[in-house]
Amino acid sequence: AVSAQSSDDKINPVGKWNFTAPYAPEGFTAGTINVGFADGKYSATMAFDAGGYSLNGEKATVRNDSLFFMVWVEDTDVNVALRMSEKNKMTGNAVYIDGSVPLSLTKAEEQK
Repeated sequence: AVSAQSSDDKINPVGKWNFTAPYAPEGFTAGTINVGFADGKYSATMAFDAGGYSLNGEKATVRNDSLFFMVWVEDTDVNVALRMSEKNKMTGNAVYIDGSVPLSLTKAEEQK
């Protein structure tokens, strides 16, 4: 018999996520991360509420329950590592030359 485990149970990072990073430098403390999947590859775009601009993530990869990508913020590379704890929550860190900033993400409600 085939097990009833459906692929829906697998944690899926694709979608729009709202993030907060209270310890980040001013202007970078909140925004959205859009995770996409096309042609067998993941993509990530990070946008900050304050600046209104978005950054394309590079080298987006998903392993097990974790998502990794890198963005350039003002000529600094920032490595983002996120772990999905639940279907609609992720936590992790953005690591850059001056240190590490904790991130907390909540999946945005899908617009019906």
